[in-house]
Amino acid sequence: MKPLDPWGSGIIEDEKYRRLIKEFGISPLDELKHEIENPDIYVRRGIDFGHRDLDKWLKDARKGNAAVLTGIKPSGRFHLGNLITAQKLIHYQHTYNVTAFYTVADFEAFIDNHVPFEACIKYARDNVADLIALGLDVDNAYIYLQSQNTKVMKLCFLAASKVTNNMLKAVYGERSIGLYMCALVQVGDILLPQDEEFGGAKSVLVPVGIDQDPHIRLTRDIARKYNLIPPAAIYHKLLRGLGGKEKMSKRSPMSYITLSDDERTLRKKIFAAFTGGKGTSEQQRREGGNPEICSVFELAKFFFVKDDGELKEIYERCREGRILCGECKNLIYQHAAAFFREHRSKKSEAMELAKRLVKPRV
Repeated sequence: MKPLDPWGSGIIEDEKYRRLIKEFGISPLDELKHEIENPDIYVRRGIDFGHRDLDKWLKDARKGNAAVLTGIKPSGRFHLGNLITAQKLIHYQHTYNVTAFYTVADFEAFIDNHVPFEACIKYARDNVADLIALGLDVDNAYIYLQSQNTKVMKLCFLAASKVTNNMLKAVYGERSIGLYMCALVQVGDILLPQDEEFGGAKSVLVPVGIDQDPHIRLTRDIARKYNLIPPAAIYHKLLRGLGGKEKMSKRSPMSYITLSDDERTLRKKIFAAFTGGKGTSEQQRREGGNPEICSVFELAKFFFVKDDGELKEIYERCREGRILCGECKNLIYQHAAAFFREHRSKKSEAMELAKRLVKPRV
């Protein structure tokens, strides 16, 4: 199997997740679900499918010696793909009362997306306002820009002293030096909660999409070389873009929905999205649709239909041909629009705090 690509846009079909578990030594999540307190929709609905050392993290979190970490590349507005890790960061912060670390990956935005550092500040503030609106407890969080954190840079160089070009090529494939450097900076990010400033060695949970596993494996290897605790991870399936063929990504503007979209744009995108419907209404009523490949059903499953019973009803109505794609799109749009209205209100209140938390270098 080819190396996983943390900078790519490909989607992974369901049958391949089992192969990834076996290929990369990931532990299946099913055997651990009963130990997770207050499981969120990602755990309950099988969107989270694998982990590394989550069992150890849960024990350490209950002892008060753990943290949770994720981040964002400030190359644009917060989109639904970013929402997954943000919601999981906040969920584990509140459920286990641990410090949340949130890295704003402006180095990666500059190298991978050619976003100037000045523009990164603007996007970062907007992204952090989204995070606050989603429920982050900023009093128990550490938010920072990579380019302004000297401890991350130190950890990056320590990591670099333990790797070779051949090691990086084995993990990531042939890449530019810039992307290899971004990977090493991410190692610094993931190890940062174990710095003495934050209490030293501890278990750190990193919720990520499976495409980010190369960063986790590299960091775990380097952590062992420095007698630090290898980071734990919980992996979710990749969210299908609105076109149905790629993951939701800023690289493909029509594939994603941002949390800043107005309701007219939101409706337009949902109604134009790829579905698992049949060619005609009569055929769909007769044969049923296929929610397994439907981008709109994924929006319901990942985000907008909170009640498991209602989601199951939508799935069964689609399979049995009792609901057509237009009706289903309108139903999901109504759920999404309600979420967006509430989020916009909370985000407006959070903007001033986000500006205070994310400051340009003086």
